[in-house]
Amino acid sequence: MISSPLIGLTGVVVLLLMLTVGIPIGVSLGLVGIGGLTLLLGLEPALIKSGVILFETLSRYELGVLPLFFLMAHVCFAANASRDFFDAAASMFGHRKGGLALASIGGCAGFGTISGSSLATAATIGLVALPEMRKRGYSDALATGTVAAGGTLGQMVPPSGALIVFGIIAEQSIGKLFTAAIVPAITQAILYCMAVIILCHFKPQLAPATSRAGWAERRASLVRVIDIGVLVLLVIGGIALGWFSPPEAASVGSVGALLLCAWRRRLSWSSLGRALEETLRTSGMIYVVVVGALIFSVFISLSGLAEQVAHLLGSVGDSRIVSLLVIAAVLLLLGSVLDGLALMLLTTPIFLPIIQDLGMSPIWFGIFLVRAMEIGFVHPPIGMNLYVIHNISKDVSLGRIFKGVLPFLAADFVHLLLLIFIPATVMWLPELLGQ
Repeated sequence: MISSPLIGLTGVVVLLLMLTVGIPIGVSLGLVGIGGLTLLLGLEPALIKSGVILFETLSRYELGVLPLFFLMAHVCFAANASRDFFDAAASMFGHRKGGLALASIGGCAGFGTISGSSLATAATIGLVALPEMRKRGYSDALATGTVAAGGTLGQMVPPSGALIVFGIIAEQSIGKLFTAAIVPAITQAILYCMAVIILCHFKPQLAPATSRAGWAERRASLVRVIDIGVLVLLVIGGIALGWFSPPEAASVGSVGALLLCAWRRRLSWSSLGRALEETLRTSGMIYVVVVGALIFSVFISLSGLAEQVAHLLGSVGDSRIVSLLVIAAVLLLLGSVLDGLALMLLTTPIFLPIIQDLGMSPIWFGIFLVRAMEIGFVHPPIGMNLYVIHNISKDVSLGRIFKGVLPFLAADFVHLLLLIFIPATVMWLPELLGQ
């Protein structure tokens, strides 16, 4: 008779094969989960358990946070927020060597507060920043690499779609995840800026200095982001300080985005219709993925695969640091061949129990996992952000873009090690605020 852990491992292999041939991730997770539960429990209990998971998931109050934050993001797109964030950063730093690259990172961080998506951030800021940098004589490799890497901030800066999904499938506080992400997001942006500064120090020809913006221009550009900045601070600050629950904050953000768009005279029936259409499309896709992931998670839990993997890690060494480094290596290896969301949904049910046995917080693991996901967005051969940037700048070869992102990959690895060796980087702020 086939052992339960072997059934779990077979399910993981089948899932990887289904993803490789292009079957949608939510469908793949659900089918493998139901098939595995059928082998473990029988057909009728598997169908009943899957139905219960479907009903309980779709009736969860917390799930309402997804469409509301998506609506906030799509309405802010219509308000031209991406151009405003980049212009504000460029007016302050654009005159320095590498200043527009620094402005791109700042624009990505700012836009990530309303986007919640790595791909959307890279694509939107890329359309604005790449033409400006290339027009000012910046190296193609540096310009494209900066925006590709900076786009990953969209996944880390709250409100992050990836953190919302993790919070739902791992049954963790979304508000605490958002608060825990603030310091790692800031340190990630700082390391990216340091990579640009170091590059431009040794090779100033990569990013020549440009003319300094006048104070009147700086004030005007900063004024244009005040309204969005206030909205973001209200939403994220309200969650961190306990004023709102995440669904309430998402509601406030959506209403605020609509008012902001109307204030800027960019709200129309067509723009509102597009925002609602994109929100429904994205939310529906995520709901299917979440339900499939929860069914798959129950299957993995019942199979005992996580316990076997924990035993295997224990045989590698008793050190928690060694175990975390091995987990990081596995995540990076899988991230080079899997989409980021697939990586999260595949590995969470396997690694989360192990992380808890090591004495680490699930909140820390959520930030750590999203950080590993982000590296996959700029790591060959998948590297979705690299292909997004290549689509924007078709005359720049993928090889040049890969070359440009290498210094930022080095910064990513440093940041991942920082999270492992100094977990307080993640947990300090939630503990300070008593969450």
